[in-house]
Amino acid sequence: PHPAMPAFTRVIRPLPDPAPLVSLIVPTRDRAELLARCVDGLLRRTDYRPIELLIVDNDSTEPETHALFARLAADPRVRVITSPGPFNYSALNNRAVNVARGDILVLVNNDVDVIERHWLTEMTALVVQPDVGAVGAKLWYADDRLQHGGIVLGAGAVEGVGAHLQPNAARDDQGYFGRLGLSRDVSAVTGACLAVRRSVYLSVGGLDEANLPVAFNDVDLCLRLRERGFRIVWTPFAELYHLESATRGPDTTDEALPRFQREVAFMRRRWSTVLDADPFYSPNFSLAQGNYALAAPRRTKPWQRAES
Repeated sequence: PHPAMPAFTRVIRPLPDPAPLVSLIVPTRDRAELLARCVDGLLRRTDYRPIELLIVDNDSTEPETHALFARLAADPRVRVITSPGPFNYSALNNRAVNVARGDILVLVNNDVDVIERHWLTEMTALVVQPDVGAVGAKLWYADDRLQHGGIVLGAGAVEGVGAHLQPNAARDDQGYFGRLGLSRDVSAVTGACLAVRRSVYLSVGGLDEANLPVAFNDVDLCLRLRERGFRIVWTPFAELYHLESATRGPDTTDEALPRFQREVAFMRRRWSTVLDADPFYSPNFSLAQGNYALAAPRRTKPWQRAES
């Protein structure tokens, strides 16, 4: 029985024997205090054992950061990969994947912190299922408001690309019909903590570093996986904190806005049909936010949906 909703069932899947090596990939640029907290959670507060940690250093200059790298180098599980140049999240991850040894990849932002020890066991047990393409985690802001409960396509204020489901929900909120308490299929999950099999990642070409260097590369990856017939799964049984955009800042500054607008335009060109019809979010719900509020007026009439 589900621990918080006894009327529902939680399925706990076994790990393969032996458990596969997981490559944790963390791009970073300075902010040593954030990275140290993230790494401590990955290496010391995670119960899954066969791991390697790949830290992708993108032009860090602060002495504190390099001192942290030197300390981490003593751990045989850790490698620091130097990747200079303009910040390109997609390229940083792709470069790390090229040298990763694990069969499972987990993309992790450097502003993520572990909450409970079993998070990686849960994500790995799901992502090794043959029909699963990617798995996302339940992420919280530092004040225990929900940051990520999966992504609903076409929602939010960002030109109809996507938004997080039920943002800012409280910890005891199980969501619309238990949506925040149950493992379930979604259209996309955030790359702040995303698990994928290495073979599957490579089969679709990894993250799009040419068109989506910073934003929406995770949504695009998930949509390409779904295009290949894979499922995208979000689980509430892998919980972590996420201090969203703490390192690189928001996408709406004067300097970042032109790049962000290009990424939005690419997503609309490439995926407009899919973005306008998320199969996991009823057309009766509003797209103003991904909070399951009824649309008023209706987004489409029932007879229009029948004709299409």
